[in-house]
This record gives sequence, C-alpha cells and structure tokens, in this order.
Amino acid sequence: MDLKKFMRVAAVAAAALSATQSYAADITGAGATFPFPIYSKWAEAYKASSGNGLNYQSIGSGGGIKQIQAKTVTFGATDIPQTAADLEKFGLVQFPMVMGGIVAVVNLEGVKPGEIAIDGPTLADIYLGKITKWDDAAIKKANPSLKLPSTDIVVVHRSDGSGTTFNFTNYLAKVSPAWADKVGVNQSPEWPAGVGSKGNEGIAGSVAQTKGSIGYVEYAYAKQNKLTFADMINKDGKKVSPEVSAFQAAASNADWEKAPGFYQILTDQPGAKSWPLTAATFILMYKEPQDKAASEEALKFFAWAFKNGNKMADDLDYIPLPATLVKLIEDKAWTQIKVK
Repeated sequence: MDLKKFMRVAAVAAAALSATQSYAADITGAGATFPFPIYSKWAEAYKASSGNGLNYQSIGSGGGIKQIQAKTVTFGATDIPQTAADLEKFGLVQFPMVMGGIVAVVNLEGVKPGEIAIDGPTLADIYLGKITKWDDAAIKKANPSLKLPSTDIVVVHRSDGSGTTFNFTNYLAKVSPAWADKVGVNQSPEWPAGVGSKGNEGIAGSVAQTKGSIGYVEYAYAKQNKLTFADMINKDGKKVSPEVSAFQAAASNADWEKAPGFYQILTDQPGAKSWPLTAATFILMYKEPQDKAASEEALKFFAWAFKNGNKMADDLDYIPLPATLVKLIEDKAWTQIKVK
C-alpha cells in the first residue's frame, strides 16, 4: 500500500473510532418531564465541560420506567418512587436527583400569579367535576377580595403516565376522602373531568391558550411559560406561595436514611411554611448494567451535577440535595452499580 493510500485509510479509521468514542460517551436517559428543565441545563453545561452529551427523552415517568425495564436506556427517570420490592424484582437501584414543587396554574383574565389561593379539598372537587364555575362559593371563600368570573372551569390534566400526576393524585387523596374513594392515587387515573395534554409541556401550553382553564405543572414550567400560579392553603391551614423556601420546608421532613430504596413521598407535609405539593424526582439504574461504560459515564454526570449544578437548580426553583444526602446516595446506591 502506498503512503497516500495508507494515510487515507488511517484517516477514515481514525474518524470512525472518534465517532464511536463520541457515541459511547453520550448518555441515554428517558422519563419524567418534571426535571426536564434542569436536566437540560445540566446537560448543556456538562457537554461544555466534558465534551460528553446527555440524550434525555422527556416522555413521562411511566415511559421512563418502561424504558429502563426494557434496557433501552442507561437510566430511567421517574417522579414515582419505586418500592424496595420492585427495585429488587428488576435488579434496579434508585436514588433522588433533585426536588421541586408542583403548582396549580390558571388562565383567568386580570388575575396575576399568586393573587388567587386554593385549598386541597377545593382543588379535588374541581378535578372531580363537582365545582364547575370560577365564582363557586368554595373558591370565593378562599379569595374574598378577588373578583371571580362566573365562567366555566376548563380542567386540564395529563394524558400520559406521569409522576407529576402520581404526586398530584397522592395529595388529593390525602386531603379529599371523595377523591381517595372515587379516583385514588395513580400515574394515569380515570379522570372524572377535563381534557388531557401530554407532559408538563402540554399542560403548560393548554392552560396558556385556554381561557378559564386550570392545570398542574412543575413550577419551572409555570415560570418559563409565565403562567398564573395559585397560592395554596397547606396542612397547617396557612396560605403559602410556591418558592424554594416553601419546597425546602416540606422536604425537610424526609428521613432519607431510613427510607428503603430512597422511597419518599413529600406531599401534604406539616409545617406552617411547607408547600403541600412538593416532590422528589428519582433515577433508576441497573445494579448489573449491560453497558458498563455508559453507566459509568452516567454516574460521572450525576456526580458532576451534584457538585456543580446547585446554582442552576436554584435558578429554576428546584431544591438541590443536601451534601449529607448526596453522600448517602454515593455510599448506599452507587456502590451497588457494577461498572467495572
């Protein structure tokens, strides 16, 4: 082979190897839409820092659980914590990645964010189809100085299997016996009323475009889409606004060390400052991954996010995990994932 031909072959081989290495370094994940804004922000910064990318599909927690069980992604992401029994059944490890708040969002002319308040039983009755007008007595009672229109309430809910819905229905079941009896806690319930939209993105878009509507989204989506959110009346009977301090107050009740498989649900927590619709979002990975290199790279990404991503999380009103919890995750969860 002459020198020129050898150089051409070598160049092609090097390009192919480089493409393979680049592909191998990319991390694949799928699942919850709840953390998508912060995962996207982290991924962009991590790519700039390391050169390695994250391909994350925001398809809902139900889809994330299915994809990790089918072994089509390096990690699954879910806001529906899996029980220790389910983790053991599939050979999975679970750990929290970030926490945040779910908010009710409304489209009412003349009403600004935080100007309307709602309590849990009233929210449940709206989603049960019992309260159908914005000037209903239950809504007026919580908002005596607010002029409410006598218009129909358009209820918007998720159409896909959703961890946000799981936490939302978990909260409604805690505050409303009627909801607990008729609907219960489910990632994809039989909705008594309303129209469905896919993902937090879908609900945010539907509420923004529909006069008289109400929906529920992760708080970052409300901020990004400039939606009108409602304040809530919490377990202690106090009116609270969705902000990091309120999410932190609710999250402070969690005893992660004693939670098998890090199973925690943070809705309807006590405390005068607690936001009632607080939730954690979780990562699912195999103890014995098929692609050890990809799983090792995923753990590097998560470690980088814990170390460098807190300010980015704060900016989007998520709650970064405390250092003590990160250490617990490293010691109890990551040591179970065999990447060597």
